[in-house]
Amino acid sequence: MLACQSTEMAEDNLLTLIPNPVEEGGEPNLFVSQDGAVYLSWIEYLDDTTDVLQFSRWENEGWSAPIPVSKGTDWFVNWADFPSLAAYEGSGQNLAAHWLQMSAEGTYDYDVKIAQSSDGGQNWSDPFVLHRDSIAAEHGFVTLLPLSEDRMFATWLDGRNTKKEGPENAMTLRCAEFDPDGNLYEEAELDSRICDCCQTDATLTSNGPLIVYRDRSESEIRDISIVRKINGQWTAPKTLYEDNWTIAGCPVNGPAADSKGEKLAVAWYSMAENKPQVKVVFSADAGESFRPPVRLDDGNPLGRVDVIFLSDDKILVSWLEKTAEGAEIRAAKVAFEEDQIQEKYTLVQSSDSRKSGFPIIAASKEQVFMAWTDVDSISTTVKTALIKI
Repeated sequence: MLACQSTEMAEDNLLTLIPNPVEEGGEPNLFVSQDGAVYLSWIEYLDDTTDVLQFSRWENEGWSAPIPVSKGTDWFVNWADFPSLAAYEGSGQNLAAHWLQMSAEGTYDYDVKIAQSSDGGQNWSDPFVLHRDSIAAEHGFVTLLPLSEDRMFATWLDGRNTKKEGPENAMTLRCAEFDPDGNLYEEAELDSRICDCCQTDATLTSNGPLIVYRDRSESEIRDISIVRKINGQWTAPKTLYEDNWTIAGCPVNGPAADSKGEKLAVAWYSMAENKPQVKVVFSADAGESFRPPVRLDDGNPLGRVDVIFLSDDKILVSWLEKTAEGAEIRAAKVAFEEDQIQEKYTLVQSSDSRKSGFPIIAASKEQVFMAWTDVDSISTTVKTALIKI
């Protein structure tokens, strides 16, 4: 496969822009495998009705030629609920990818479809549905997390109960595991009432997998919660930090998490008391307890956060900050042990529109990658860059 190899240095020297094979498209995502391989996935917009999920692999300091996973004319394509691709642990030949496909006539009636490859993405299986409720309802905001050479973990927002009458008709958080043959295991409901359309995230600590998500109390407090799998059992939902953000509708602004061994970092956005903030919080015991959060923003954030470990003691958090011209993607490097901001960066101009989506960051072999949706008055495409930190 040919790679896009030339690069362009941004004016501020923080970003090295990387040519990529995306034409008219958006909803980028990044994944780093156990062996450090980096994958970029996105949706290519072929025309007004046809979408293609494609991916590219970082090879020889450039993105490989695009490889299609699947295409359709009945997909649910949304700025905030984007597809993903993940590699099982091991050789890198076994891959899984997800997208959303309409299941009925309702605007939000769609299923999570999973396709898999055993040859590094050259060929893909017929897709299967991640959930077995067979109810035409919302299912999305998926996070895929490899557990081993033959198990992939998935968590998602499941709206099967929203079609019911009565007080138990809330969005739920669910999870399952699957293998390369598409068999499902360990299916579970983890929270029976959560926020309707905020992203989930999951990470594998030395104690097992954990999930962070935006919860929803009966009094409409929508703070971030965490559930962990300890000794084969899922814990009860626990509020990560009491912002006490009371909001009647979903803010479409989920948390992000990353871990190294027992070290855990979680970033999120809150607008409690009408004060927008981006925060990060650290745990040294795999989410059993947390220290007080560190505020990162510059006074007017839009959220849309991501977080990664740069090293055992350095964390990078990215977010969108609103400006007079629109928005900027900004970042902060934070010392884990000191709970202290070391440096802050303005990475690139962006847009405050929903079309600009969620910037994604990833780290591999001392390289830090970023992918984001670039919006102008004519078209939408994906930009990628290396961050010089």
